Amino acid sequence: MTKKILTGLSSQTYEHPFDRKALASLQSMPGISPLLKKVNEYGIDRLLRLQSIASEIRVTPRNFPQLYQPLLEACQILDVTTIPELYLFRGTGHIQTYIIGLEKPIIGINIEAMEWLNYDELLFIFGYEIARIKSQHIIYHQIAIVMPALKIWLSSTTLGLGGLIASGVELALYNWVMMAKFTADRAGLLACQDIDIATTALMKLAGLPEEYLTPDVIEDFLIQSREFASNSVDSLDQVTKILSYSESNLSWLVMRTGELLKWVDSGEYNHVLQGENVNTPKGKEEGDEKEGWNFLTSW
Repeated sequence: MTKKILTGLSSQTYEHPFDRKALASLQSMPGISPLLKKVNEYGIDRLLRLQSIASEIRVTPRNFPQLYQPLLEACQILDVTTIPELYLFRGTGHIQTYIIGLEKPIIGINIEAMEWLNYDELLFIFGYEIARIKSQHIIYHQIAIVMPALKIWLSSTTLGLGGLIASGVELALYNWVMMAKFTADRAGLLACQDIDIATTALMKLAGLPEEYLTPDVIEDFLIQSREFASNSVDSLDQVTKILSYSESNLSWLVMRTGELLKWVDSGEYNHVLQGENVNTPKGKEEGDEKEGWNFLTSW
């Protein structure tokens, strides 16, 4: 099926409200500015790039066309003109991807993703990562990647680790990383343009290989996801939120699928796909989101 090219697509039209709220909370915290300054001083962007190009196999149209072509198509569909470099890294036992690079983005994808995902599912995965480029939030993702090392480095500086923990910057950062997944999943769906494809891609991200994706398994997964989505996130107490969202490696695939299904069921996905309200003004919405927002209590 020919995919619709979403010319002029703005990330504002598909950003999840939890993403906007969590980012507003993170950006308003007093500890984030000195943290960004330290990241720049340490040259984290260059170090992360060096790790990729020195350790992983660069993907080109010639060596791995089955990966490069869906990357190109996902960029075209989502109206991203700068094609990220693509690198293939070793197996981890599950599908894994990442994106780094402020000026020259790099997407990393592992062997499981190449072997487990079909072409359309790769569109979803690449759309998910490309969302970081469109939103221009890669800097915060990079901080999350290196946060464990930063905690060690900063403990011996005048900035002081205690200040970061007391201000809640670390928890707010990991909370936003989780909330940003909801937005990235929406971009993935816009890239593959098929909720069934997005669902199987998410199930494979949860660890299920193709041979286990029977109609009954998929149907039960959808039932589970809708049941989870029907429960308000506000029912989670504060301690649960802290423990859950401070662990950035948790996938929360059932929650993410439920949120994606809610977006489709609401009709908003179809509106974006049809190009309606593409140029939604962001000023009023962002102002509303920032006012009175607290990342532990307001969602």
